[in-house]
Amino acid sequence: MHHHIFCFNIVGLSPILLHRLVEMPGFRHLMENGIKKDLAPVFPCLTLPGQASFATGTYPAAHGIVANGFFYRDRFEVSFWDQYRSLVQAEPVWETLKKTHPECKTALLFCQNSLYGHADIIITPKPLHTDGGMIQWCYSKPAGLYEQIVQDLGRPFNLMDYWGPLASANASQWIMEAAVRVVETQMPDFMVTYIPHLDYSCQKFGPDDPRVEDDLKAVDRLMTLFIRALEKKGVMEKAIFCIFSEYSLSAVNGAVLLNTVLREHGFLRVREIAGREYLDIELSRAFAMVDHQVAHIYIRNPEDVAKVKRVIEKTQGVQQVLSEALKKKYNINHDRSGELVAVSDPDKWFAYYWWHTPDKAPDFASCIDIHRKPGYDPLDMFMDLQTMTVPQHTSLVKGSHGAPPRGRQGMAAFLLSGEKIKGMSLPDPLHLVDIHPLLNKLAGGSDV
Repeated sequence: MHHHIFCFNIVGLSPILLHRLVEMPGFRHLMENGIKKDLAPVFPCLTLPGQASFATGTYPAAHGIVANGFFYRDRFEVSFWDQYRSLVQAEPVWETLKKTHPECKTALLFCQNSLYGHADIIITPKPLHTDGGMIQWCYSKPAGLYEQIVQDLGRPFNLMDYWGPLASANASQWIMEAAVRVVETQMPDFMVTYIPHLDYSCQKFGPDDPRVEDDLKAVDRLMTLFIRALEKKGVMEKAIFCIFSEYSLSAVNGAVLLNTVLREHGFLRVREIAGREYLDIELSRAFAMVDHQVAHIYIRNPEDVAKVKRVIEKTQGVQQVLSEALKKKYNINHDRSGELVAVSDPDKWFAYYWWHTPDKAPDFASCIDIHRKPGYDPLDMFMDLQTMTVPQHTSLVKGSHGAPPRGRQGMAAFLLSGEKIKGMSLPDPLHLVDIHPLLNKLAGGSDV
């Protein structure tokens, strides 16, 4: 490779927010040799599907990452945020590059589905749960890299900054400082770095809230930090920046409780254990694995599919229900998908609840337990720090995503910058799956 490619996934960055960002010092510098475009996301517009589509240049129908959660039909279990590389059923760009450029040094920092992956450098959270409590740790490759960075930075990565009521730009600060250390000590040829914090304020306050501006300023400060590190190493003129988001957020004002609806119509069953109600997947005829504005509805008997579809379509706050033909149209027709896929109205999101009164809620409902909850729960960010309980007031959430964009509204954002891309032309909008071949071309050193 003739140059270094640095990809930054800035979560929740919309074209409107990027327009404001390029007026700030760091991004204004990038725009001197930069191109920005609207980016058409893949459906569902979620983190894991978006990152897998960026990485592989394919849709969920091919790579199999259909949501942030997985329903393991053989185990009757739902698990969210499973990070294993083996779950992605297509080849990511960094693996392709190693085939064509064996000397290419690749790095993945906090990328989803990178655990035990095939890159030279990997850092990703993997806390250890012991009898004495949780040990905040990150898996790294080579072994010991995380520990060395902790020593260099003087502090470990704090999961409390990454998710929950204390989630903030501090998570992105640590990640970017780690990225700088990787550049200083390893100098990868191709690196992908995940910058999460803009997503938090957009969900808590709404994407149009003035408080989002502070997080934009933090993004610019962090990018400036990275640019200065490249300048110090003398490689800025050889650097190509690929900055993108998997989705943008829309303002919301309440949630739809699909599992409650399915229970009222006799499709969903629960078991009462120690006075609390737990989802009984084995005996349920149908249940919904919800994820922001998307829900995969798993139905045990084929003869129930049409019945469930009629019920969900009549539910207030549901925009559409995808059966086989529409799943194919939206490129989500994979075995891991639900028999039906529901999409909420733009101003709603799906909550996973199935109980009728709070006292019957399962024990994990009031805790931050991202793996046991059979649905994404943004209310984790509103945990009461005095009682250490997660509220069930769904109106607290002000921003969500997942539904397909409506024309230009709901597009994600893309910026390409570097001396090497002068005079380059890109389609508008660019599609998320088109970044993969673009990166391949840039890495090949051919004229662009």
